[in-house]
Amino acid sequence: MACGSGKTVCEPGTFPKPAGGRELTISDTTAGIYPAERKQIVSAIVSSLLGWSLDLYDLFILLYVAPVVGALFFPSSHPTWSLAAVYASFAVTLLMRPIGSAIFGHFADARGRKGAMLVAIVGVGISTAAFGLLPTINQVGWIAPVLFLLLRLVQGVFVGGVVASTHTIGTESVPENWRGAVSGLVGGGGAGIGALFASIVFLITSTIFPGDAFAEMGWRVMFFSGLISALLGWFIFNNLEESPFWKELQRKKAASKTATQDTVVASPLKRLFSPQYRKILLLNLLITTGGGAGYYLTSGYMPTMLKVVNEIPNSTSSLILMGSSVAAFIAAVVIGMLSDRIGRKPTFLIVGVLAAILLPVCYLGMASATTIPTVTLYAMAIAFIGNAGYAPVLIFLNERFPTEIRASGTGLSWNIGFAIGGILPTFVSLVSATPADIPTSLSIFAACVFVLFLIGAIATPETKGALR
Repeated sequence: MACGSGKTVCEPGTFPKPAGGRELTISDTTAGIYPAERKQIVSAIVSSLLGWSLDLYDLFILLYVAPVVGALFFPSSHPTWSLAAVYASFAVTLLMRPIGSAIFGHFADARGRKGAMLVAIVGVGISTAAFGLLPTINQVGWIAPVLFLLLRLVQGVFVGGVVASTHTIGTESVPENWRGAVSGLVGGGGAGIGALFASIVFLITSTIFPGDAFAEMGWRVMFFSGLISALLGWFIFNNLEESPFWKELQRKKAASKTATQDTVVASPLKRLFSPQYRKILLLNLLITTGGGAGYYLTSGYMPTMLKVVNEIPNSTSSLILMGSSVAAFIAAVVIGMLSDRIGRKPTFLIVGVLAAILLPVCYLGMASATTIPTVTLYAMAIAFIGNAGYAPVLIFLNERFPTEIRASGTGLSWNIGFAIGGILPTFVSLVSATPADIPTSLSIFAACVFVLFLIGAIATPETKGALR
């Protein structure tokens, strides 16, 4: 029975056939969308960028206070086990992100990107602020780490929702020749801005609560600042227009339903896990796992490395982290633009080779550096390389799926890969017998994950121009 006849489920990439006409395809649903109004394009880019920035700001707070949180919630006599426990709790959030992307991605595909983004970003901010209210292990015993981990699970669901919405509405709202640049701006640039926000708050908080005072109250103030991101998210996204791709898709679907009232259209998640898209999803994970691991082993581990390896004070460390955030932002936009010029696949190959070679050199060089300027240069180089690795990943994922399952497909691909990659800092801490062993462990892990990244880049097809 053909699609559109009786109670049938339409195949991926098609819509019900209007009476007396041909099937509607993906190209039909996006025809005539551009040029969009400049105001709408700018609004979508800013919203996606700030949405991802605020989301990562909330996640970065934990990384910046990891040594303190480790002692308060996961105390251990082993010098790196407390850190491993904190990074494990960070990984718990990452593991919940695929669930969040499945829930919010389905909502974004079925009901719109804007609503999913609004609920998710406010949820992340409120759950982040709640960490500041938690009792420590000295106050309530083993209940403290349990409550900490449970709240991380809740936060992870909302984080996954932010990915599913922000990672589609931005690239869907700009012309084709800007999509790589927007991919880098939102994905990597958002991470850089989020880290910069966290660095500024870290500097201010460390100044107000110096020394032991930071371990008593400063870390709580860091988490309370999540309320700011929730309020900003509400004001920013409340007036955002829907993606032109999604609006055009809804118009076409409404027209087809008028002609064929009895058609059953498969849900986004069901279609995503169909044989046609299952292989695409699995192949995407090679890229996202490599890119995610590269990010968390560089920018994600940087605050801890500065503190426990280089033994730099919080005030100085926060300034170095600000510089690293700027380097990350520049890398993401430049490499994203490069993918617009030469394609996604060649960009992945170039960055993968350079990262596998240069990251180990930079880690070992930073560990042996004896001056602040030298440490800063190595930190900025590491941040640049780590964020370059996944700058084109966002648009690459968008181009792998049609509009009606793009939020779900992009969200799941990104979140599952980054969840796997985000676990690796935990293992870095576990296999390092002392803080002095951390740079070598980071070098080995980074080289291995970018080999995985290269395998994915070789196996995947070129996607540039496929978002139509």
